[in-house]
Amino acid sequence: MRKIFLLLTSVCLLVTLGAEAGGLAAKGWKAGVARRVITPKQSMWMAGFAVRDHPSEGTLHDLWAKALVLEDEEGKQAVLVTTDLLGLPKGISDRIRTRLYTDHKLGKAQIILNSSHTHSGPVLSDALLDIYPVDAEQTARINQYSRFLEEQIVAVVGEALRKTEPARIYAENGVTRFQVNRRNNNAAVLHRLTQLQGPNDYAVPVLKVENEKGELKAVAFGYACHPTVLNGYQWSGDYAGFAQLELEKSHPGVTAMFFQSTGADQNALPRNTIPLAQQYGRELAAAVDRVLDEDMHAIPARLSTAYSEIELPLTAHPDQEGYAKIARETTVDYYRRWANRMAGKLQQGEAMPKTYPYPVQVWYLGDLPLVTLGGEVVVEYAIKLKQILGPSTFVLGYSNDVMAYIPSSTILREGGYEGETSQMVYGLPSTWAPTIETMILYEAVRLARQAGVPTP
Repeated sequence: MRKIFLLLTSVCLLVTLGAEAGGLAAKGWKAGVARRVITPKQSMWMAGFAVRDHPSEGTLHDLWAKALVLEDEEGKQAVLVTTDLLGLPKGISDRIRTRLYTDHKLGKAQIILNSSHTHSGPVLSDALLDIYPVDAEQTARINQYSRFLEEQIVAVVGEALRKTEPARIYAENGVTRFQVNRRNNNAAVLHRLTQLQGPNDYAVPVLKVENEKGELKAVAFGYACHPTVLNGYQWSGDYAGFAQLELEKSHPGVTAMFFQSTGADQNALPRNTIPLAQQYGRELAAAVDRVLDEDMHAIPARLSTAYSEIELPLTAHPDQEGYAKIARETTVDYYRRWANRMAGKLQQGEAMPKTYPYPVQVWYLGDLPLVTLGGEVVVEYAIKLKQILGPSTFVLGYSNDVMAYIPSSTILREGGYEGETSQMVYGLPSTWAPTIETMILYEAVRLARQAGVPTP
């Protein structure tokens, strides 16, 4: 009888210890990663440069959609999706996020859809309507590809969710310096300049994901710089695509994911050759590798997310005759197409929008603040958010909806392409009102507080 008692006691003890061990194991992160090729299978019009005069001619390297799912110790999930695209317009982004909520109960706060902003990717539906002189056949191809893209992004998230496993998450900021502020430095005489001007953010934010064995599973990294090194007719992710290829070559079996930061006024200079794009890709990959090889900050397995859309005001738009005058006087084809389209809307009695629903988002990964902003965001936003939330903060632009350039109040006063004329590229009826910087920063701080980030 005593032996039976001891045996039962031992079994109970082992069960208890096993349950405790299982509980401890469940306290860490889980992560899942997946990837899909999204290179168009047929020749299409390419996004980014208005000077192109015909569709694509082959592939330099594939375009990708990649997903990283994170799950904290309480089961709260979030997913980062990176894409080798110019940017996702609101319609496509909304449909993807609606599907992800329907299929996986992921809300907008839990989803980041970031685009690298490569200028060597495809045109998408309902985006940059006035730049490209596409015919009916090309329009049909664009719409067909856009539907394919939506399906691939939804599918890759589902795959990453199915692949979640225990993981460890680390973060750190590296540095590299090939970005140049294009508003303050003349690219034509760059080789003669001894000192560069204007604000910059040389940070290379790196998120490292390891499995339980300490093996590298995925690395997500960013930089604030336009991928406009290449302007030809081959599909590619530009320097960001080469950086991902370089890291995956150095770390077989690892998924490397590039996210664009606030690089709307930053260019990689000099540019316009494939070897330069490869050089910048190697430089960025080297900056990431250096961070991976050093001690990185371990992120506690806690996750909170917050999201909102604020109505950013636009200035008063021209009247019908004002648009017609722009169309008559401009020498730029897409300015003319924009002005005629706006005048046509007014002639048909269509009301012009006075505001735009602008997405702002905050993730708090353990003790790491991560802020995402929609549109082509200039670098001053990252500089100011890091001053407010701390220098280690990750700041992503080009997220969830790329609807226009997002200039600072300084750039709005100065004018120029980013502040004054770029709205024609994106089809807005007028420029942003001067209050937008204050509104965006205020909302980012409000959401940070909501997510639990300590703020001054």
